[in-house]
Amino acid sequence: MLDANLQAQLKSYLEKLTEDVVLASSLDDSSKAGDLAEMLDEIAALSDRVTHDRRNDHNERRPSFAIERPGADISIRFAGIPLGHEFSSLVLALLQVGGVPVKEDDATIEAVKGLDQDLEFVTYMSLSCQNCPTVVQALNAMATLNPRIKHTAVEGSLFQDEVNEKNIQAVPTIYLNGEEWGAGRMDIADFVERLDDSAAERMAESLKDKDPYDVLVIGGGSAAVAAAIYAVRKGLRTGLVADRIGGQILDTVGIENFISYPYAEGPQIAAKFIEHMDQYDIDVIKPLKAESITPAAAEGDLHTVGFAGGNELKSKTLIIATGARWRMLGVPGEEEYRNKGVTFCPHCDGPFFKGKNIAVVGGGNSGVEAAIDLAGVVGHVTVLEFMEDLKADAVLQRKLKSMPNVDIITSARSKEVVGDGSNVTSLVYVDRDTDEEKTLDVSGIFVQIGLLPNTEWLHGVVDMNGRGEIEIEPNGATSIPGIFAAGDASTEPYKQIVTSLGGGATAGLAAFDHLIRTSAPEA
Repeated sequence: MLDANLQAQLKSYLEKLTEDVVLASSLDDSSKAGDLAEMLDEIAALSDRVTHDRRNDHNERRPSFAIERPGADISIRFAGIPLGHEFSSLVLALLQVGGVPVKEDDATIEAVKGLDQDLEFVTYMSLSCQNCPTVVQALNAMATLNPRIKHTAVEGSLFQDEVNEKNIQAVPTIYLNGEEWGAGRMDIADFVERLDDSAAERMAESLKDKDPYDVLVIGGGSAAVAAAIYAVRKGLRTGLVADRIGGQILDTVGIENFISYPYAEGPQIAAKFIEHMDQYDIDVIKPLKAESITPAAAEGDLHTVGFAGGNELKSKTLIIATGARWRMLGVPGEEEYRNKGVTFCPHCDGPFFKGKNIAVVGGGNSGVEAAIDLAGVVGHVTVLEFMEDLKADAVLQRKLKSMPNVDIITSARSKEVVGDGSNVTSLVYVDRDTDEEKTLDVSGIFVQIGLLPNTEWLHGVVDMNGRGEIEIEPNGATSIPGIFAAGDASTEPYKQIVTSLGGGATAGLAAFDHLIRTSAPEA
């Protein structure tokens, strides 16, 4: 099951184990169970500290296996074969159960250990989902730290009856104590925030102890990370506040235009961002979302950033790099059927629509790429574009038009998402040429119509254009002295990772330049 290269890598990791690990399998007569048993045998052969126990305890999900530490109450189980994106989750679980410390800040670890309730999580995931490993790894780590937390990661394709029964149409979907609890990417800090009533109070208390910064970066994507690194390298006291590190990169599967990486996946680059920031004394505060900015009243005063509950941070300069989010259709039924047929990630959720008819709304590069990807999985794809022509690159259009199970409808305005109360059944659209209303029978709708800048909270603070982008000078300066912006939240014309990195670096350097000029003594 594991090729020689993977086995060599895993063997080197397993040398870090300080505790024995048991892989306790529960198998049936399926071919997948045979594959799982073979993989577990291969892993056990790589380390004297790992054994495979074919327990066959008739667990409710077979094939599955638990990762156990003899004498310790740890409950981590994989139902299925964790390869693909989840192989890293398997490796981390082996290491953490085997005694390698969880890499998280001390406060978060203590918060996990302090959760004093029985929490049984089940995560439904797909091996092609780039968001799922973050959730799986977070819950596995929490189950390692706290014996009252249990976690099972279920590979949806192997447990289709269970997925159908629960009507799961998006991953990751998280159940807690038998009830649907959440969906989408979450890390340990996110789980603690939702589970621990005192988390917000502790966060507020920690903010009170923060001295003013020279540079405070708001955001966690590529522009924000670059800005923070360039600022701290100038010797400035630098803080970064974000709800997550990585931004849109975390939701990007294949990246082929990031210079020096012919191919990379978003979460890999985001992990490198974190690794790079860890080399510097950057005060990273998360998950935290800014709600307001009060600009300095006069030169030399401090800018104030407000957060929920009246908490605030102060800084001599600010760099706003809050990025953007997927634009929604804004039609009736869309929110009601989100994750029940309306989705934004073809890679994550495409397998749930195998053999079915779906629609992709959006004829730009992202929409056409999504349609091409989905055409190999679903029964039929209909691409709807608002304008008279598709806007995607010509090479993508040629590929799309060569596919036999794809239709293209232009001049189409989406009007309503229709469902039966549980699932999407159709999309109503208007032909803009004839004003005729039409209905497209589909089981899924993949929305790919561009991005909205995360700047609503800044109206009236800095100048913005009609699209809600912060207007910036070539050096990233905004209409307020000492406040800079970069990345997708700004008027930077090309929304690319590499341009966001450049914009963030520019803003970081500009903040330094502003500080040395405004603090220079009088002649």
